[in-house]
Order: sequence, then structure tokens, then C-alpha cells
Amino acid sequence: MLSAGRQFLLFLLCILWASNLMAEVSEPYTSPAVTARLISVENAVPPNATTLSLGLDLKLEDGWKAYWRSPGEVGLPPQISWEGSQNLASAEILWPAPERFTAFGIENFGYHDRVVLPVQALLEDGGRPARLEAQVTLLTCSEICVPHDFDLSLDLPAGIGIDLNAGDLITEFANKVPLDPAASGIAIDTAVLTDDALYVVASSDKSFAMPDVFPEMGPSFTFGKPDIRTNSTGTQVWAKLPLYARNDVVPQVQITLTDGPRAVTATPSWSQEIPQPPFTLVKSRPDLSQIMAIAIFALLGGLILNVMPCVLPVLSIKLTSLLNQGDRPVQHFRYSFLMSALGVLVFMWGLAAVILILQSVGITVGWGVQFQSPAFLAVMFLVLAVFAANLFCLFEISLPSGLQTRLARSGARAGYGGDFATGAFAAVLATPCSAPFLGTAVAFALTGRPVDVMVVFTALGLGLALPYLLFAWKPGLIRMMPKPGGWMIVIKWVLGALLAGTAAWLLWVLSGVAGAPVAAFVLVMAILFAVVAAFPKIGSVTRTVSLSAIAIFSIAMTGSFTSPAEARQVDPNWVVFDRGEIPRLVSQGKTVFVDVTADWCLTCKANKALVLDRAPVADRLQGDDVTPMQADWTRSDPAISRYLESYDRFGIPFNIVYGPNAPDGLILSEVLSTGAVMTALKEAGLR
Repeated sequence: MLSAGRQFLLFLLCILWASNLMAEVSEPYTSPAVTARLISVENAVPPNATTLSLGLDLKLEDGWKAYWRSPGEVGLPPQISWEGSQNLASAEILWPAPERFTAFGIENFGYHDRVVLPVQALLEDGGRPARLEAQVTLLTCSEICVPHDFDLSLDLPAGIGIDLNAGDLITEFANKVPLDPAASGIAIDTAVLTDDALYVVASSDKSFAMPDVFPEMGPSFTFGKPDIRTNSTGTQVWAKLPLYARNDVVPQVQITLTDGPRAVTATPSWSQEIPQPPFTLVKSRPDLSQIMAIAIFALLGGLILNVMPCVLPVLSIKLTSLLNQGDRPVQHFRYSFLMSALGVLVFMWGLAAVILILQSVGITVGWGVQFQSPAFLAVMFLVLAVFAANLFCLFEISLPSGLQTRLARSGARAGYGGDFATGAFAAVLATPCSAPFLGTAVAFALTGRPVDVMVVFTALGLGLALPYLLFAWKPGLIRMMPKPGGWMIVIKWVLGALLAGTAAWLLWVLSGVAGAPVAAFVLVMAILFAVVAAFPKIGSVTRTVSLSAIAIFSIAMTGSFTSPAEARQVDPNWVVFDRGEIPRLVSQGKTVFVDVTADWCLTCKANKALVLDRAPVADRLQGDDVTPMQADWTRSDPAISRYLESYDRFGIPFNIVYGPNAPDGLILSEVLSTGAVMTALKEAGLR
């Protein structure tokens, strides 16, 4: 009989012999993107063993990524078919916690460098040899996406043997597989789904360091990058994930939350009440130089708005009306322009206040989006139509004689209310226009703190009010203009034509937003308004009541007549915007030019007429390697709104170029130039 020491030595030799058996590893599949192997902890099937610990070992080259079981907005997870295997009852993939990747403005979940997908295999006949045949389908992406289909095989005889290297590798990634709430120490407390977002609240006894949230609700539901916040102690996480796509049937949600090496997967029940964040998000504080630079951008953007066709007629009418008052004292002109400037600023401050209120309740606000409202468009059309008819001398609305007498006695102050309204009206008309510097400033404001919103909109108002402030500072400039005379009649008709043109444009926008029947109805109401206003044989009270009734009725009925949203027809040379198509096209070597536009965006129309529809840009966009995409935001479209928001943009025009050399996109200025577009297309593309 062997001594105990010799028995122990023999046992060690057996272990060493077993662990140094030839490792059972499949022949590798190799490509420029990935090297794949099928590995096994066991070199042989031990006696009576019913399970095996396998792993799909993926070594990804630099810049290449593979996908998780839920790939995100686009992508495909790895799939393994075991058809043809012998002595294999089933095989289950265990998924290590993923990482988040952003490309093309799209959120994807997966792995980089190296990942081993552990596989738990159940044998049909324990202790018997097994032959494993794995048919693998894999998608890898870098600047392009490449699908792979390959076979890996492994023969395991009956016997005893352990591959320590494979065991360490499989164990390393098995430890990254998310645990259940009890084992992980993390609880998913709340999940709430709304029309535009998924809210998740989680808690842990240990403070969160780098939390991330990965929801799984099936391919019909896709989400954007989450807004993640923690409470003051770091033990609670609040996350809001923008919802990009969904269907009407809401399945149960499975949430995976990662926090460095910790990860949990849970299936919480749906809640109804939207959870509030545990504390106010502390946004990065820009330094004084950044704030000053953005304020200057806003000031310049506001100043440039004065020469936009939507604003210039109002300023021109203001100057012309004051020429008719050449006998007034200088102080009258100064106060008149100051009141108009104040009207601009008060409107901008009011707009900033509304934005802050809406943001406080979680509503995203954009520049110019009020032009998506049929009621707003109807009001603006009626106002401009009345002003234009008045300039054409079709009618003149007079105040009651008693009120006129009282106002006349008040001297120069009589018209200050109208001056204030003129400034505010100019500011209202400026909102569908965009100008250089304006997009940068507005984006900074809408993603910043309340003080940033107020600074930017104050600077924007000052820029828009600068012409009024200039004439208030130097009222004598008015006297340098030609004296009143017959030329003013011509100017009056020209300004009337400009306002009529603006009104016609608004009516056209209204037809696109609410439908042609609504636009026709509002036009009829405007004509009826003009007829009643010009009819001489009715009393002032009757006229006032009738005009008020016509205006209120036309605005109130606009919403009732609005037709349901229909798919908008884009230019035949363009394709309809589809965010999910962008990465697929770029993976094929295409360059994608995205143009977010709207009927009410005058800058968009100028870009199209002066740059996009002219050679050489138009010719380049029709090249075989370029796909021009058009996103029509004339009517409110949540998908387009979320797309803009993903780039911190809240107004249009917005133009961006994607390509093999620019997968994240090259953003262009609000006002396009031929040189800038051609350069971006060249830099993004392969040629």
C-alpha cells in the first residue's frame, strides 16, 4: 500500500497531467475585423457529467465592435445554431454586461477589443463523448458594418481534463454577466413609459459611481442616450431615456443597469406616476468668457434677423410712419424708438420665461416651433392681411371720437402703445427665421441653466432692437431721410405688397400644417373681415363686434378643421429621412446629406434655392455615392424633434453630412454656402 505522502504526490501528478492535456479549442475563424474560436473549460467529458462550460471567444480588431443581445437602435446580436451537434440537448448563451457606443447619433450596445460569451451546454447522455457544431452569425461594425457567417467545431472525448486558460477566460466574462437584484445589491424600483420617454429609478446601499441603463422591450422599441442623475448620497439613480420608436402593444420591460464591475438585470412592474429626479441636475458652469462669446453670437444673430424678409417690412413701416410726423419734437422720436425696442425685449423675456416654465415640466422647446400651430398661423395671417389691406387704403379702422380726443390731449405719448406693439410684432415675426450665430446661441441657452436662457434671449433681443436703439440715440438720422411727399405713397404700396407677400407665405405654411381646407377657410374669413371693415354704412360698435366675432370664430375653428397628419412628399431627388437607414448606407460606403427643413423656415428655403438646388452642390448630391435625405418638420414630428435634440439643436435649418470618414457627422452652419457643403461632402466620403 502506498504511503499517504506518495498518494498525495500521485494525486498532484494526475492533476498536472490532466491540466496539461492538449486544450480543446476549435480551429479559428479569422477576418480583418474579428478572430473567433469555440473554447471549453473541459478537455474531455468527465464521467457522469451532464453539463459543459463553453465560450465563444471573439477578438475584435481596433475600432471594431460586436453587439449585445439587445443591440440598441440598429445592429444584430451574435447568434449560434447548434444543428449537427452530437450528444447536445441544449446550449444557452450568458451575456456579459454591455457597453454603450454612439455612432451616427445612434445608441448601440455591445463589446470591443475582446469578449467571451459563456455558453452553458446540457448533454443528452452524461459522461459520453460530444461533438459540438456551432454555426455562428455575427455582425461587426467600425466605420462600416461587416456580417460574418462561419462554422466552429469541437470534439470532446470521454475522460478527465481541464483547460485552465480557457477556464480563467470564461470565468472572467461569466463574472460580468448581470446578477439578479438580490445577488447584486441593486434594486430596480420604478419603470414608467410615456409617449416620449422611459423613466427608471434604481437604488443601492452602495453609492453608484458610473451608472448606465440598458432597457430591453423588443425591436419595435428604441431609445436614445439616457439622462442619468443620482441623489446627494449617490445611492439612488434616476434615468430618463428618450423614446425614438414604439408600437401600440407595450410588453414587459427588462432593465439592465451597470455600474463599473456591478451589473443587475431585473423585470420591474410598470408604474403610472412619472418619478421626479432625486435632485436638480448640476450642469457644468461655463466660464465668463464662454458666456460673453455666446452673448455676442446671440447679439449678432438678432441684428442679422432685421434684414430677414419676415422682419424687414415691420422696421420699414415704422420708419415710414415716423416720416409723416416730421413736425414732432426730437424727444417724441426718441421715446417712440425706445418703446419699440422695449417691445422687442419684453417679447424675448416673455419667450424665455415660457421656455423655462415648459422645461421645468419636462417639455422640450424649439426655436420657431410655434409656426407648427394652426391657430398661431391663423392669427398671424389675419394680422398681416389686415395691415396690408390698411396700407392699400381699403379701409381704416378709427377709434371712437371721444377716445381720439382724449388721446390727442395726451400729446406725444398717444402712440407709445403702438410703438411697443410694433417692436413685439417684429420679434414675433423673427422667430421662424434663423441667422448665422443664432443656432449656436439658442442651443447653448436651451441646454444650459436658467441664467443662460435669460442672458442669451436678452442679447438676442438687444440685437433685434439695435436699429430702434440706434435711432433713439440719434433721432436726427430720421431727418436725414427724404422729406414726406408723393414718393411715400409708392413706399406705402411697396410695404403693403411686402406684408401681403408675407401673409400669402403664412397662408401657404398654414395649408401645409393644417391642410388646404383650413387655409381656404381662414382666407375667406380674412376677406370677410376686410369687407366688414370697409363697409361704410354700419356703426362703429356694430363694426367692432362683427370684426371681433369674425376673428374669434376663424381662430377657434382652425383647430377643428385641421386635417390629420399625412406623409409629406419630398423632392423627387431626395429620400425621406430615416434615421435607422443612415448607418446602413454609410456601412456601404455611401455619404448621407441630411436636410431638416420646414415650409415656415425662410432660411431653409434660402439655403435650398441658393445652394442645395444649384450646381455644383445639386450635381454632387445626385452622385451615385451620395444619398440626400430630407426631414420635413413643417408639422410637429417627435422623431425629428428627438433627432435634433440629440445634437443639442432646437431649431432649423439643420444640415449634417455622414460618411465613411465621418460616421458621427459633420454639422454645417445654419446659412449654407457652396464651398462649405462641397468640403463637408468631400471630407465625409471615400473620395
